[in-house]
Amino acid sequence: MPDLQAFVDTTLPLLAALVLGGLLGLDREIRGSWAGLRTHILVALGAALLMSVSVAVPGSSEHMGHVIQGIATGVGFIGAGTILKRSERMEVKGLTTASSIWLAAAVGTAAGLKLYLLAVSGTVISLLVLTVIGFLEKATERKEERKSQKENKEEKKSSAQPVLSA
Repeated sequence: MPDLQAFVDTTLPLLAALVLGGLLGLDREIRGSWAGLRTHILVALGAALLMSVSVAVPGSSEHMGHVIQGIATGVGFIGAGTILKRSERMEVKGLTTASSIWLAAAVGTAAGLKLYLLAVSGTVISLLVLTVIGFLEKATERKEERKSQKENKEEKKSSAQPVLSA
């Protein structure tokens, strides 16, 4: 039976990935994205587990770069599945969610390597970006919407006035 220290050393990276991935997923869940809490947790946890295995297997640390590349590539496929192009509206949806899934893998990778400060810092900065930039984007969209509505009203006024001819 492993001692308490070995248990903590083994479990802490996974718990860190769970919590930090969960914070990223919670943001996406609150915003109604397709990939939310569970997806982000599982991606972060999977990355942490793969990195923990890579570190634990003797002689595998020299191949750690390959493991990280594999995680990034694999998660890229998951992220691609969250992106939707709506041709009738000429818009692409899901890029932020795909990016946050990729980021959850990076956070999980850092946690799996026991780089907790890096994992926490990356998560906090990401949540600030998602929140602050999201707020600024919405404010800009509202401003553009009001401008467009004002222009439409002015167009209707000018087209509704009768034209006098001589």
